[in-house]
Amino acid sequence: MSEEFVLYHDQYVKKQDAVIDMEDRGYNFGDGIYEVVFVYGGKPFAMKEHFERFISSASKLEMQLPFDAARFVELTEGLIQKNDLKDGMVYVQMTRGASPRNHLYERDMKCLVTGFTRHMKPPEDLHKAGIRVYLTDDIRWLRCDIKSLNLLGNTMAKRLAADHNCHEAIQHRDGTVTEGSSSNLFIVKDGILKTHPANNLILNGITRQVIMKIADEQGITVEEAPFTIDELSDAHEVFISSTTMEVTPVIQIAGQLDAHYEIGDVTRTLQNRLKKKIHGSAHIESF
Repeated sequence: MSEEFVLYHDQYVKKQDAVIDMEDRGYNFGDGIYEVVFVYGGKPFAMKEHFERFISSASKLEMQLPFDAARFVELTEGLIQKNDLKDGMVYVQMTRGASPRNHLYERDMKCLVTGFTRHMKPPEDLHKAGIRVYLTDDIRWLRCDIKSLNLLGNTMAKRLAADHNCHEAIQHRDGTVTEGSSSNLFIVKDGILKTHPANNLILNGITRQVIMKIADEQGITVEEAPFTIDELSDAHEVFISSTTMEVTPVIQIAGQLDAHYEIGDVTRTLQNRLKKKIHGSAHIESF
């Protein structure tokens, strides 16, 4: 098992040989985007969807892509193979590139692509037992729909949650619940699945999208609508979703809310159906 090689633009180099310019705008301003794709048995899941979002994020930030989506997929597949990654994540990042430090960016800059792999397994123990989360204010910027490197608000929330022995932070803006610090959030009430709409206040997670499709296939009603802390408190089931966490039940909320939940039938159905889709998928769709 190797993590020796990294992606540097369109080349594979040894990790110790990769050099980033001190004036790279990703380093100075967080001026960049990224995607994380999970790999199961050597095969990436929902890679096409991830890179469609990657391209969308680049467009929203006026970043010029150095190559097309098919080439991004090809390079990512190559990195997985180069490091012989069987189970884990592959991370791909693109910054606007290097220039003398200036808040004003140029639109025609040459972007820098980098990437790495990391061996890891899905947290099956947490899938079974559920997690404790911490409710706190959402202090992030107002373009959470862009999967950018600007994650300081997310990291502060995650640290706060960990300091209170919670696995994840759940965030709200003036009482309207948005999402986790690194996950999307779903609640279930009377068999209806509810999640915040995919607007600028949340990241439209790829796993989130897959879950909603699965719910539709299973005849589970899905509502994309804002919901309050009171609705979160009254929910019958709560779970988070993300590329690395899949569907993970929430059994307790601490912080600005004190609530406990059972792991219900809707959560288990979606959890199991997602696993079947992951392991039964062709994994890669062409662009």
